[in-house]
Amino acid sequence: MEDCLAKKMEITVSEAEKRTGRNAMNIQETYTAYLIETRAVESQSEGHCAPVDSLWRRYSEFELLRNYLSVTYPHIVVPPLPEKRADFVWHKLSADNMDPDFVERRRIGLENFLLRVASHPVLCQDKIFYAFLTQEGGWKEMVNETGFQLKADSRLKALNATFRVKNPDKRFTELKHYSDELQSVISHLLRVRARVADRLYGVYKVHGNYGRVFSEWSAIEKEMGDGLQSAGHHMDVYAASIDDILEEEEHYADQLKEYLFYAEALRAVCRKHELMQYDLEMAAQDLTSKKQQCEELATGTVRTFSLKGMTSKLFGQETPEQREAKIKVLEEQIQEGEEQLKSKNLEGRDFVKSAWADIERFKEQKNHDLKEALISYAVMQISMCKKGIQVWTNAKECFSKM
Repeated sequence: MEDCLAKKMEITVSEAEKRTGRNAMNIQETYTAYLIETRAVESQSEGHCAPVDSLWRRYSEFELLRNYLSVTYPHIVVPPLPEKRADFVWHKLSADNMDPDFVERRRIGLENFLLRVASHPVLCQDKIFYAFLTQEGGWKEMVNETGFQLKADSRLKALNATFRVKNPDKRFTELKHYSDELQSVISHLLRVRARVADRLYGVYKVHGNYGRVFSEWSAIEKEMGDGLQSAGHHMDVYAASIDDILEEEEHYADQLKEYLFYAEALRAVCRKHELMQYDLEMAAQDLTSKKQQCEELATGTVRTFSLKGMTSKLFGQETPEQREAKIKVLEEQIQEGEEQLKSKNLEGRDFVKSAWADIERFKEQKNHDLKEALISYAVMQISMCKKGIQVWTNAKECFSKM
């Protein structure tokens, strides 16, 4: 962790800008670009003010970076990007991906993504990631030249592996189940939060009616007028404060959403392990089949029904020379298969070791982050309740002076 990029470089996504341009289909589109600023930390510690390097990136470029990292480092729980379009929002907030408040929260989420990657002991050393931060022109070409798309596993292949693996690793099966449960629980929590936010909005805004009524009442009262007017003012201020409060609450919701998306990153690691296990089992099955064929040719006995066996009976046996040639080919294939199986076994063991180390790192991070987010959310709710008590305390004092 001492060598991670986050220790050597300050990384910020400092602003977002709405732009208009033409896409690959030459169709005009509106999009948001984000300004990434970086500054070396070492020169600052020496008392020098390092210059700030900056460049603009689109959300689609962040997506390309994450796809590259996911394919290149399949054993790593790659940090997720913030949502492209708002979800689980209470209905008073806009779900438009061009809404300024949503763009601002996404800006914060993109900065968090970069900091997560820069703090990761493996991902932070990736040259493509470093180029993403420092090289604006030609970066896409650099990514495509890696050929990472060719390494990406198809969904059909992954689905096939899920259903056909005979000996799945229990740890990864349990992890996959956990990620499904985590996603379900956080989704439900976000829905509940959105409903609570909506009701709070209603409660706060109704206090504005108190303000209006007290103000109207004060106009017809001589002795009580000032007290009623003051109480109404406190109610109006309280009602107006809900917009800023619930906008702040959305940031806590975004922290929960990050782990909603992390659940999919966990499943991606599990799927990769299933694919590797499936390939291993297929290689072992193919090797066993070739050994059996070789034995049958050598002994002249056929253990199982086969089309070749029927053909031999109909058209006669092969000559010794033909049989020897086939045995030689099979022996070469068996040798290759044994080496391939050995290589796949070694690759599988390395994957499990690396993946599990990163999963343990992720679990520690998750426990720390969710604990902080939930405590902050509770503190905010307590603060909101205290404001409500204070408003009614102030109103009580106003009524007492009437």
